[in-house]
Amino acid sequence: MKTIKQWTEDFSAGKIDPELKKLYNETEVNKNRYLEVLKGFEEHFGKDDREVMLCSAPGRTEIGGNHTDHQHGRCLAGSVNLDIIAAVSVNGTDKVRVKSKGYSEDEIDINDLEIHQEEINKSASLIRGVLKKFSEKGCKLAGIDVYTTSNVLKGSGLSSSAAYEVLIASVINHLFNEDKSTPVEIAGISQYAESVYFGKPCGLLDQTASAAGNMVEMDFDDPKNPKITNVDFDFSKSGHALCIIDTGADHSDLTDEYAAIPNELKIISNYYGKDVLREVPKEVFMADIPKLRSIAGDRAVLRGVHFYNDDARVPKQVEALKNKDFDEFLKLVNESGRSSWMYLQNVVPAGCKKHQDVALALMLCENFLKGKGAFRVHGGGFAGTVQAFVPFDLLDEFKSGIEAVLGENSCHVLSIRPAGFHIM
Repeated sequence: MKTIKQWTEDFSAGKIDPELKKLYNETEVNKNRYLEVLKGFEEHFGKDDREVMLCSAPGRTEIGGNHTDHQHGRCLAGSVNLDIIAAVSVNGTDKVRVKSKGYSEDEIDINDLEIHQEEINKSASLIRGVLKKFSEKGCKLAGIDVYTTSNVLKGSGLSSSAAYEVLIASVINHLFNEDKSTPVEIAGISQYAESVYFGKPCGLLDQTASAAGNMVEMDFDDPKNPKITNVDFDFSKSGHALCIIDTGADHSDLTDEYAAIPNELKIISNYYGKDVLREVPKEVFMADIPKLRSIAGDRAVLRGVHFYNDDARVPKQVEALKNKDFDEFLKLVNESGRSSWMYLQNVVPAGCKKHQDVALALMLCENFLKGKGAFRVHGGGFAGTVQAFVPFDLLDEFKSGIEAVLGENSCHVLSIRPAGFHIM
């Protein structure tokens, strides 16, 4: 750790530039972000002679395996160069105090780690849940002050909440647990906080991608002990930009749409006495489609077909990346996108005619990519974002064309970040 004054001098002298270049495309912009965090910490928590740790946790993008994780399937995900960053210092009390820019401070007493009903759906619950899990692991806790700021786009499918959870959990792991918990364990602790304390059931994909970093293949056959494999691929040499397109649609009334996907697949798996489709062989499922249509309906059957096909696509995508066959990888991304639209049907909410925002964004991608690159619905679907891999020679035209229809700053140009949680 260094004092705020020492950090400020090192940033100003360019001593931290090599570290910044490892994580980000734009060194100067991110240098200013860290200086802002140091200033925010000093203004909120005290003098510049306090020693602080600087750290960050990235957002994530799902690359392969759309709605496969809740069926214990396989996914491909990557951390992105948008993150939540923090200045952290031990404060000598029993209070964990977290101040995020633009929000009021959360204060948690480490002696009171049971669920507080009034904190459900609030960030304080995530902090308390993380602390509870570490306490159960026998970790000795102490008070800390944390000041954060984030450029992870909220509601974008880039998982700002997972980045927040992973940051808090990784800080506790480093300061009080001797870094004993692995990235997968950090993801599990974060998932526990979100599911049990925050009140939002979730899989492990988001948290694992943020904690592990770069590109990772995740196999949830055993969801309590998922198999995580790092994918060694330098995205910066692919000749393509990763674009996340904000369609402008609102998620707030779509809970039933999201819930219908696992619920319909559960009808099918329960027919076989199983909990998830991963436990039902594809050939058995395909042979029984006449019966399954009457039991679960045609949409459920089509969603089942999507699961089997997209689950099988993930290892093919990984193999293509390992072989540096980016054209094959792009072909598989496009196949996943078509499957999500045709079979999974998570592009247009049921009954919507006037507003079909995601479908329109996909049409724009196809138009401006001109048969190159790849595009697909991103994450949960129905609203939110679309993902596109855009050749550099088309990027300016693509971005301006998208934003002419969907609005300024609707097309975000990102890259894959080579690290997960990171301490400066």
